[in-house]
Amino acid sequence: MKFLILAALFAVAAADSYRSAEYAPKYEAPAYKSTYEAKYETPQPYDFSWAVNDYYNDYSHSESSDGKVTTGSYRVVLPDGRTQIVTYKADSYGYVADVKYTGEAKYPEYVANNYKATTYSAPAYKPTAPTYSAPAYKPTAPTYTAPTYSAPAPAPAYTATPVYKAPVVQPQY
Repeated sequence: MKFLILAALFAVAAADSYRSAEYAPKYEAPAYKSTYEAKYETPQPYDFSWAVNDYYNDYSHSESSDGKVTTGSYRVVLPDGRTQIVTYKADSYGYVADVKYTGEAKYPEYVANNYKATTYSAPAYKPTAPTYSAPAYKPTAPTYTAPTYSAPAPAPAYTATPVYKAPVVQPQY
């Protein structure tokens, strides 16, 4: 009994002094960068603009950046006839947009519906209740006949030893 208590005490003392964190493997992220990341990691200056003006669409967008500050504007004709113009600036402080509308909203005039409800007269046919006749068949009581049985088939006859024919071997020249 004293031996078990002493062994348990020794195990607790040994477990307390064990430091697994010192010997644990340490992994670090790789320190390489691809050529694509190195080339496009920093913002590049750019400038673009485009516009569409056809029968169904009328809108445009232009934007420019020096790598730190991006400025631009876009314009679209709304369905009510006004033009919405958004001018914006985006930098390290955030995105600021100024929205303006030019023109006056035009809505189609309300036209009263000239629909006249038509009244219909009652149908010309006269519905009648359907008449059904009694069924044409006469039920009869079923008749049963006793089944007929035939004698069982004779048992197959087996020979005690099978007879095999020897294969015919043809010489090959």
